[in-house]
Order: sequence, then structure tokens, then C-alpha cells
Amino acid sequence: MAEPLLLIPGMMCDARIYAPQLTEFSRERPVHIACLQKCESIEEMAQAVLATAPEHFALAGHSMGGMVAMEVVRRAPERVTRVALMSTNSQAEPPSIAAEREPQIVGVMAGRLDEVMQDVMRPEYLAEGPRRGDVLTLVRNMALAVGEGEFVRQSRALQRRPDQQKTLRKIRMPALVLCGAEDTLTLPRRHEFMSELIPYGTLRLIEGAGHIPTLEAPEATNAALHEWLDAPLVLR
Repeated sequence: MAEPLLLIPGMMCDARIYAPQLTEFSRERPVHIACLQKCESIEEMAQAVLATAPEHFALAGHSMGGMVAMEVVRRAPERVTRVALMSTNSQAEPPSIAAEREPQIVGVMAGRLDEVMQDVMRPEYLAEGPRRGDVLTLVRNMALAVGEGEFVRQSRALQRRPDQQKTLRKIRMPALVLCGAEDTLTLPRRHEFMSELIPYGTLRLIEGAGHIPTLEAPEATNAALHEWLDAPLVLR
């Protein structure tokens, strides 16, 4: 039987960020969506993931979820059969970016989550095309469902996130680094660098997608994920 697939959503997202993947991969294997709520740090999120995950599983994370996935691999590499890191960043947050989160946090605490999310997920972070408007609307709806408290907790977690470059160098499993070719938030060149750090890393740039390739280009993203899931396991 195929190993379970565990998907970790990005900041202010829920299972809907993976709707095309749930439809595609649940036909062939168990698919789990991680819950990151009530966690104060990336490390705490990773521990929560491990507490409810199957004993062994394929692991994929988008954006903040990719950062959590790297921490999961750092903590329990023996439980992860393969890892996919999508639209993410292995480095600690620069002080300038951490400072930019402060007015966003203040705005959300003042009841302006909808307004702040328009700054967090700008149209130019996604590829131009007929799906852009629908994806932006979905991101807004997910954020409103997740709520103000989670925005503050997740923002603080991102500000304090650990650098994971050493983790990438130690990965000994099939690893996919995936990014939208038009992502202006987590740049393709950063993903190229990440894939070079991983001994078994494979890079896939998804044409016609920006920061959310799972929804912007689901067919190409699913094809890359199929290839990753079908890759032979690496002997440790």
C-alpha cells in the first residue's frame, strides 16, 4: 500500500489550499492535512504535526508549511519517507521583514484582518491569468476562517523561525523543491539554492504559477508530485 501523504498548509490557509491535490492523491493513498492552530512557534507546529501523523509518511508543505516540514524532518527524519518543499524559504527571517510584520499584527488586532490580508497576499505574488482572482478570493476566505488569533501567532512564529540550511544538507530521502516560475514572494532562485543543498534534491519550476502553484497550476503541480511520490526510496 502506498505510504500516507501528509500536507501542511501555509500561513492563514486550511485544507482548501490543497483541494486539487486532495482530489488527485486520495484515490491512491491516505491523505492527511496538518492542523497548526494554537501553536506559538515553528517548532511547536512541527511537534503538533508529529503527534498526530502516521508512523511513516510522505511530507509536503507550502510556504510556512514548508518551514514546518523542514522542522519535522529535522526532528524525526526516520518517520519521513520523502519530502516536498513548495514556495518556501529555508532561512531565518531577516530583521527587515520581521519588522514589516509589526504593523500587520497591529492592524489585525484592531479588527482589520481582511484589509491586512490584501497586503500579505498581493495580486502580483500570483501569476497573471484567469485563476488569479479566484485564488485571491479563496486566500481571503481561508484567512477569515482561520481568524485573527492565528494571524498573530503565525506571524510571531515566522519572525522567530529557525534557519534550516543544515537540515537540508542532511536530508537523505527523495526531496522535491517546487516553486511557481512567477513567484515574486519566495523567489525561484532561492528554491534553486535550496535544491542544491539537498543531496537528493530535485527542483521543479511550475510555469504559469506564482506563490500558490497548488491552485494556480494544479495539473503541473500534481504531475511533479506524482513523480516525487513514485521515486524509489533512498537507502539510509
